[in-house]
Amino acid sequence: MNHQPHSLMILVAGPYRSGTGDDPRKMEANVRAMNEAALALFRAGHLGVTGEALALPLLETAGSTGPGDAAYEEIFHPLAEQLLFRCDAVLRIGGPSEGADLMVARARAWGKDVYTSLDDIPAAR
Repeated sequence: MNHQPHSLMILVAGPYRSGTGDDPRKMEANVRAMNEAALALFRAGHLGVTGEALALPLLETAGSTGPGDAAYEEIFHPLAEQLLFRCDAVLRIGGPSEGADLMVARARAWGKDVYTSLDDIPAAR
């Protein structure tokens, strides 16, 4: 295993529901965009993570019937905030998103770096 001692753990924050009308195909496309960014971070020597990767399986296990239900409200954004607390930085991708903007605001309030482009992220050493 190739461990990079100066790699960063970066939360990829982008739209999940925003602009989708809760269309599952559009939400899947948003998740794919975040996963593609996380993969690019991994290939650059960092650990890119998404809240969706953790929250979506928990929502299924909790019996969520869809975005905005009680389980979603209990888990989705609170889990992302817990994850963000442990991250070094945020990479904001995609279009308008209240949730992603909230993660950016929290990151800045907590003194974490916020990036808006993969090109701006320092290389892992």
